[in-house]
Amino acid sequence: MHQKPLILITNDDSFRANGIKQLVDFVKDMARIVVVAPKNPMSAKSHSITVTEPLWIHKISEDDNITWYHLNGTPADCVKFAIHEVLKNKPDLVLSGINHGPNYSVSQFYSGTVAGAIEGTLNGIPSVAFSLNDFDSEADFSKTREYIRQITRNVLQNPLPTNVCLNVNFPNANTKTKGLKICRQTHGKWVEKFIEQSHPWAGKYYWLSGTFTNFEPDAGDNDVWAVENGFASVLPLNIDMTDYKFMESIKHWERIE
Repeated sequence: MHQKPLILITNDDSFRANGIKQLVDFVKDMARIVVVAPKNPMSAKSHSITVTEPLWIHKISEDDNITWYHLNGTPADCVKFAIHEVLKNKPDLVLSGINHGPNYSVSQFYSGTVAGAIEGTLNGIPSVAFSLNDFDSEADFSKTREYIRQITRNVLQNPLPTNVCLNVNFPNANTKTKGLKICRQTHGKWVEKFIEQSHPWAGKYYWLSGTFTNFEPDAGDNDVWAVENGFASVLPLNIDMTDYKFMESIKHWERIE
């Protein structure tokens, strides 16, 4: 008898977040689902892992098709722990999200959601990160449903290349999604500032703030443009960060003068 594929799901907003609950609901008929998600919010943790304190796993619920766990670690911890300790077999797919807030351009480097997908890729598992351009804890994810199912089906049927995962960002729920757009990463950066405040006993302290600056606002082939213009951006992300062209240009450094 043919067995359904196994999907591992994680996020960085914690197991309580509406986004991960919606993601599970969207794909639960397509596969067996195991959720291992952070116990507490882990936004902007990037690919950090826990090495200075013990990890604790707790099973929340289990039925015939879906098992939920939370772990007191990061998204990368969750994927590592799931693969090595929770699952009997390597999953067919890792899904991370749906994140409350976009993870396009350079934001993907800070994102725990994207790191969850990257960790899956590092373990040889096809992986996809999903994010919505809406920070509201009660955001409406319903318009992402068919796109997520389409992408999930495509990746299950056509596994991604080695070292490649997908970073998918959806426009705000108030925007009509026009379709999927395969994109490159936008050239931009966060311009940070630290807001200074004072504590009556401990003195000054600071909150990180900032605004995103898009260096190519009119380019029509990047992920920020796609999301801002009503498309769901699909960015193939290669975890091999080698700049091969530049590597060749400095080969002469190897020669001893």
